[in-house]
Amino acid sequence: MAASALATLTLAAGTAAQAPAYYEVALHAADVMVPMRDGVRLATDVYRPARGGVPVESPLPVLLQRTPYGKEGRGLVERAAYFVRHGYVVVLQDTRGRYESEGTFSKYHDFDATDGYDTVGWIAALPYTAGDVGMFGTSYGAHTQADAAKMNPPHLGPLLLNQGGISDPWLHKVRNHGAFELGQQLGWAFGQLRLSPDPVVRAAFEAEQVADWFAAMPLRRGLSPLAAAPEFEDYVLEQLTRGDHDRPDADVRHWTRLGVNWSAYYGRTADVPMLHVAGWYDPYVGSMFENFVGLTRARTSPIHLLVGPWTHGANTRSYAGDVEFGSDAAIPDFATGFHRQWFDRHLKQVPTEVDDWPPIRLFVMGTGDGRRDAAGRLQHGGYWRDAPAWPLPEAEPTPYYFHADGTLSPHEPADAPPTVYTYDPEHPVPTIGGSFSGVLKRGAYDQREREFRRLGGGSENGFYGSRPPYLPLKARPDVVVFQTGPLEAPVEVVGPIRVVLYASSTAVDTDFTVKLVDVYPPSEDFPTGFEMNLTDGILRARYRNDPSRPEMMTPGEVYGLTIEPHPTANRFKAGHRIRIDVSSSNFPRFDVNPNTGEPLGMHRRTVPADNSIHHEAAYPSHVVLPLVAVPPE
Repeated sequence: MAASALATLTLAAGTAAQAPAYYEVALHAADVMVPMRDGVRLATDVYRPARGGVPVESPLPVLLQRTPYGKEGRGLVERAAYFVRHGYVVVLQDTRGRYESEGTFSKYHDFDATDGYDTVGWIAALPYTAGDVGMFGTSYGAHTQADAAKMNPPHLGPLLLNQGGISDPWLHKVRNHGAFELGQQLGWAFGQLRLSPDPVVRAAFEAEQVADWFAAMPLRRGLSPLAAAPEFEDYVLEQLTRGDHDRPDADVRHWTRLGVNWSAYYGRTADVPMLHVAGWYDPYVGSMFENFVGLTRARTSPIHLLVGPWTHGANTRSYAGDVEFGSDAAIPDFATGFHRQWFDRHLKQVPTEVDDWPPIRLFVMGTGDGRRDAAGRLQHGGYWRDAPAWPLPEAEPTPYYFHADGTLSPHEPADAPPTVYTYDPEHPVPTIGGSFSGVLKRGAYDQREREFRRLGGGSENGFYGSRPPYLPLKARPDVVVFQTGPLEAPVEVVGPIRVVLYASSTAVDTDFTVKLVDVYPPSEDFPTGFEMNLTDGILRARYRNDPSRPEMMTPGEVYGLTIEPHPTANRFKAGHRIRIDVSSSNFPRFDVNPNTGEPLGMHRRTVPADNSIHHEAAYPSHVVLPLVAVPPE
C-alpha cells in the first residue's frame, strides 16, 4: 500500500460478525517507519475509524499485532477493518527484519521484547489513541505479545494469545524433553524461505522438498539449502545442536533467554488481563497450560484459559483430519466477534459475556456416536466443561499398570520378564497425529488439518518413513501396546498425563515415546475399529534426571523415567479401550536418537538398541490418568 495515503476501505456488509458497524475504515498511514531504541525502524500501518472519509480525532482504544508473516497478509487487513468499524484504532507491524521492516530477523530473538515495548510506547503517544494498547495474534503473533508483556510496558493492555507463547522452549515447541522438534522447526524454515523476498533464495527453495532433507539429518553447516539463508541456518543448527538446558549458574543463557522463554519471567510480566487460547492438537498446548498456571500465581489481573479440540490456528473448525467433534466445538466468529467481546470488556469497559467466563473452559472430547458423517469423518463429539483451576480439583490421579501380556489395568503387575523391542534409528516410527504443527508428508507445507489421523487401517500410507504394506503402527515390532479390555462403563480423563516407565537399554542413550489412544470397537462404519491418538510425549534418556546435565545410561541397568505428554480431555465410552503405545521414535515430528551418545545434532553413525520395558512388582511401569466423574447425559 502506498505510504501516506488516506484510503477508505470497504467491507461487504451483511455478516453477523460485522454488524453493527459504526465507522468507515481509513488507512491513516502505511509503512510508517517507527524507530526502536537501537535505531532500527519497523514498518507499521495505522488504521483509524473515520466518518465521511475523515479520521475521527477523539481518542479511541487501540489494538496491535506484530507479525513476521507480513502485515498485509493472512487476512490481517480485513480483521483490522472489522475492528476499526467497531471503534478501534488498529496498528499492524512487520517484526524486525521481515518484509518492509529494517534489521536482521532471527526466530525468537530478544528484540521481539524490546521492540514490543518501544512500539507500545510509540502508540500510546499518538494523539488519537486512548488508554492502554491491547494486543492480539496467533502463533508467532501470540509470541510477540508474550515478549512485550515480559517487558511490562506502562501502556500495555489486555492480551488475547491464540496458540502461542512458549513457556519453556526446551520442554515444548523447539525441543521436547531433549528431542528436537524437527518437522516443525525445519518445516517452518523451508516454508518461510519458499516465500523469501530474495528471488534467488525463493527459487532455490521452491525446488526443494523439506521431507527429502529429513533423510540427511543431522544437517551440517553449509551443506544444505539453508546455506542460502544464513540467518535461518544459524537458527536451525543452534537449536538442533544445543541439547542441554541452561544451568542455573550459567553465564550465557539460551533456553531461558528473554526472547524465547516465558516461565523464567512470570514475576516481571505485565499485570494485565489475558486470555490464553489453546488446542488439544496444537504444539503450544503444554505451554499454554503452564503459562496459565504460572501467571495466575504471579499476577492479579483476570487470566482465562480456553482449550478446544483444534489443530494449529483452526479455532473456527469443528473437525481435525479424520475426526469430527460437532458444531459446538467451533467458534465461527473467533477472529471477529469473539475477540471483540474480550476487548470491548477490557478496553472499553463495556459489559459482555466475558463477565460470565470461568477461569478455564475445556472441550472434553468423546461423547459422539462414533458413526461416519457425510464427509467420511468419525463423529467423536464432545462438550464444553468449566473449571476454577488446573489441574481440576476433583480429578483423581489413577495409575493404570502395564502387564507382560499387553494388558493395562489398575492392578499392579506380577513378576514377569520385560518386554524387549529393537529400535533402529534407520527405520523410525512415522509420525501420525498428535499435538503437531509441521511437515509430515512430501509436498505438504501448509497442512491446516495437520494430519490428525487415526493410527490404524493402513494409515501409514503416504507419511514420511512409511513402507509397504502400510500396516497400522501397532503392527510394528518396535511399538509395544498396553490396553484395557472393553470398558464396562465410560471413563472420563481430564488433566495432565504422566507415564512412569521403568526401562533399560543396550545403548548408552536412547529415546522413549508414549501415546495415549482411544480405541473404538469395530462397527459397521469402521469395520476394523478406529484408533484415535489423544496425546503423546517423548524423553531423551540422557536427560532423565536433569535437563541441564546429561547422563549416559549403563547398558542393562533399569532406570525410572517420567514422560509427560501434553494434557488432554476425553471420554472413553463403554466398549472402548484405553491404550498406551510405547516406542522409541516419532519421526519426523522429533529427530531420531542415534543411540550412540554422540553430541546431539552432530552424530555420524547410528546403532540399533534393544530397549526393555519392565512391568513387575519392583518396576511397575504405569500411566497416571486424571479421572473425573462422568456427567449424566
